[in-house]
Amino acid sequence: MDTPSRSTPDDDRLRGGARRVPGEPLAASWRPERPPRRTTAPRGVRGVLAAYGWRVYALPVLLAVTALVAVQTAGEKGGAVAATPTGEPLAADGAPVVTGPPEVTERAGTPVDVSVPTADLPNGGPYSQSGAGTWHGVPGHGERVGTGPKLYTYTVEVEDGIDPTAFSGDAAFAQLIDQTLADPRGWTSLGEISVQRVEPDFPDPSFRVSLTSPDTAHRPDMCGYSIKYESSCYRGTEKRVMINLARWVRGAVVFGGDMLTYRQYAINHEIGHAFRNSHVGCAQNGALAPVMMQQSFGVANNYVAQLNRAVGLTDAVKTDGLVCKPNAWPNPQAQPAG
Repeated sequence: MDTPSRSTPDDDRLRGGARRVPGEPLAASWRPERPPRRTTAPRGVRGVLAAYGWRVYALPVLLAVTALVAVQTAGEKGGAVAATPTGEPLAADGAPVVTGPPEVTERAGTPVDVSVPTADLPNGGPYSQSGAGTWHGVPGHGERVGTGPKLYTYTVEVEDGIDPTAFSGDAAFAQLIDQTLADPRGWTSLGEISVQRVEPDFPDPSFRVSLTSPDTAHRPDMCGYSIKYESSCYRGTEKRVMINLARWVRGAVVFGGDMLTYRQYAINHEIGHAFRNSHVGCAQNGALAPVMMQQSFGVANNYVAQLNRAVGLTDAVKTDGLVCKPNAWPNPQAQPAG
């Protein structure tokens, strides 16, 4: 049987933590100090995790937040912040960002010189030159408008055989007639007459407002064509207010493309004849033209007078150099409803 070996004095001196025996030389403790931290960069995923811990996860989040703030800031300054499905950038207001020169540009209009010849039909959309020479009534009726004691009843008609797409259809034409006659700037606001729309089968209305093709209007038994420019008229023997389709679609030069105002003028002017009003000229230079002035031809007395003299009319307008501004209303100072 083996017996344990006996340690030597040298072994005791080397045993860590042993009491020093007298006479033994001093010795350093056997508990060595921790090695200094590594100063070289960690290697591998584990090394990075061991060295930086939670910072590894926080860094991508911080980067993402920083990028989002930068994009939002750019958007607030008007830069592109999004894109269309086709990849085109969008501005902050959602409109596509223009990245190249325009393919077509608008042309700025020039002010209309109303003192020169202005009777020509302006450029514009197509319309039917001819119709059947007969009319169909547009269904509809309304309440009495105005407080005047004299009541005028009217119907609305459209010539057969004309393309309705040029004037947005019968209902749209009739609606503007009704609205114009009910406007407080119109004839009924003066307290002298009232108007009321009646159905087409109403017996003997006071007048009929008839949208009419140019060729039908040119007939001698209708408006005639003595002044060789498109115009509307009131045919008293027929009790028919004839609104020329060409003017309804194209307007007049002095109105500068304002089709709504021109149409309101045409209604008030021609129905004014049904109320026994005659043509007049501009009364004050620079003022609004009287609604009974022939504004389809112009608002300069000299020019309108010249056209009238050519067909033997000399009393309506004087050659006095006065020039007015276009106007659609017999009572323009009244405030419109609403």
